[in-house]
Amino acid sequence: MDQPSPCSRLPRLTLVLGGARSGKSRYAEGLVTAAPAPWIYVATAQAFDEEMTARIAQHRSRRAEGWRTVEAPLDLAGTMAAHTSSDQIMLIDCLTLWLSNVMLAGHNVEAACDTLVEALAHANGPLVVVSNEVGLGIVPDNALARRFRDAQGRLNQEIAARADRVILMAAGLPLTLK
Repeated sequence: MDQPSPCSRLPRLTLVLGGARSGKSRYAEGLVTAAPAPWIYVATAQAFDEEMTARIAQHRSRRAEGWRTVEAPLDLAGTMAAHTSSDQIMLIDCLTLWLSNVMLAGHNVEAACDTLVEALAHANGPLVVVSNEVGLGIVPDNALARRFRDAQGRLNQEIAARADRVILMAAGLPLTLK
């Protein structure tokens, strides 16, 4: 009798949400590394300044051997289509930076989000997706920030509705929502 793949122990789609510095990336990495390597890390961040360069370096230093990093600051759906497989787990970190990139590049946000949600539905292997929960703070004081908050909230809702498991991180502690 065939043994189930270690990847089959993970739900097809897991969404890990949380605020800034809530532990969501570290938690998501732990979910992925519970299965045997290799793993795919899809990085959406772009190093536009020294602080982001340092954050990216910190994330990289945490990852052990077995990770293959793919940079996808804009074409997340295409990257997923090209790199997902049933025997490898993909971690996407994070949708918040991806959405910022899409908005700042002047792309159609709704179309990009629809394309991403469709790609998630058709991915070949287990996915763990990280995103910020941005709607818990004060109302932003400018139109662009409000537009971003609203778009991020809608994207998180779309993905959470389709996810098999949703985890909310608060102060480094996971709370299973679904």
